[in-house]
Amino acid sequence: MATRRIGIVMHGVTGRMGMNQHLIRSILAIRDQGGVPTARGDRLMPDPILVGRNADKLERLAKAHDVARWTTDLDAAMADPEDTVFFDAASTQLRAELIKRAVGAGKHVYCEKPIAERLDVAVDLARAVEASGVKNGAVQDKLFLPGLRKLKQLIDAGFFGRILNVRIDFGYWVFEGDWQAAQRPSWNYRKADGGGIILDMMCHWRYVLDGLFGAPAALTCLGATHIPKRWDEQGRPYDADADDAAYATVMMTDGTIVQITMSWCTRVRRDDLVTFHVDGTEGSAVAGLTECRVQHRGATPKPVWNPDQKQTHDFFADWQDVPDREVYDNGFKVQWEAFLRHVADDEPYPWTIAEAVKGVQFAELAQRSWDERRWVDVPPVEI
Repeated sequence: MATRRIGIVMHGVTGRMGMNQHLIRSILAIRDQGGVPTARGDRLMPDPILVGRNADKLERLAKAHDVARWTTDLDAAMADPEDTVFFDAASTQLRAELIKRAVGAGKHVYCEKPIAERLDVAVDLARAVEASGVKNGAVQDKLFLPGLRKLKQLIDAGFFGRILNVRIDFGYWVFEGDWQAAQRPSWNYRKADGGGIILDMMCHWRYVLDGLFGAPAALTCLGATHIPKRWDEQGRPYDADADDAAYATVMMTDGTIVQITMSWCTRVRRDDLVTFHVDGTEGSAVAGLTECRVQHRGATPKPVWNPDQKQTHDFFADWQDVPDREVYDNGFKVQWEAFLRHVADDEPYPWTIAEAVKGVQFAELAQRSWDERRWVDVPPVEI
């Protein structure tokens, strides 16, 4: 069986997401499994070069995971014709210019979301990428989660009948950093550094809605900075001025109502760190990251409201697990494999940078709704 090498310039992989999800659990996992099998019967073998500013971090990371190549010279990495793919998981603020540089060097490009902080920058980037003709993609990892894949199967099978509403409940308590180290980087909570939960998470919710439920027509959003003071990685206090929670309502073009709660200031009492609750005329489902539970119309109990008696019914017991009908791999890895097959063999790939523009628009409209305290329409994005 032949093996085809694909050289990948991996920028920004010393950070949490870039290192864990993209390098270790995706590219290196693909390497360790012997590459990506293709329809032609051969295998695609990724060969990464790690690029960043901190030589010590890069060297330690490369040695720890048996990666042969690393450099702090981004220009040299961009110029090497043997490495045909550029990936970025570093700063959102710098992403558009980095991607443009990579496109100018003839690289195929793949990147984290959001692709930019502002819609005009995102549109300009998408136009530049499309005009270049290079293959391109942006991360839409939640579509590949086992829980959402099961939910998609239910939708496609007509399980819900007419979908009435969707409730997305995301979040957990991110420690302030004073007596307990925070589990997210401090830049997430500073506006000047591109922080804020609206920009971070509304991009996710847009592709989830597009991929499962259709197109949004209008939205309203209220953001908040619930914790105004936090402590950074060095234990220094700082003003946390970015939104750390937001509460949105979306009206879909078919009339479905979507309610979204996202917060880094909530303590979890639900099935998972994020849950997607879907109610339909024929049945309901609740999906998390990996599990999905359903309740059909014929198995729905008949509660009676009586606030004068203690509730003894176990409502959780009324739900049935959707079984694992296949082995589910890491969602980031699955999308990476699809992108590599797209690059090598031109297999279909819908999760492009142009599609990711919609997420930036969604976040910008949510911010506008909050600023202006009103509903805003969600127009088509023109690239």
